[in-house]
Amino acid sequence: MNNLLILIIMTTIIVFLLLFVNLILGDNKPYINKLSPYECGLIPLGDCRATLNIQYILVAILFIIFDIEVIVLLPYALTINNIYTYWIMIIFIIILTIGFYYEISKGALKYVKSAGD
Repeated sequence: MNNLLILIIMTTIIVFLLLFVNLILGDNKPYINKLSPYECGLIPLGDCRATLNIQYILVAILFIIFDIEVIVLLPYALTINNIYTYWIMIIFIIILTIGFYYEISKGALKYVKSAGD
């Protein structure tokens, strides 16, 4: 039998065994605060739907873009063994830098205080 197949079968058996043990030994005592839709345990004072400033979303998008950049550059950094991969990495960084400069020049990162902040 293949080692990978044995690993998959054993992992599946262990997962279901641990779930079954948790079902048998774990205590389940639901009460009103545990069943309420508010996880913090406090009584809500108003509507939970609040407006979100668009700057927060833009910063989150930029964070994701540059986080993905790090993920893409890591294999290049580990396997840089010729000049071709080096220049591919440099071109990738230049393209992202141009995009970042464009966002700064358009004022996408300027934070404007709104009435709700």
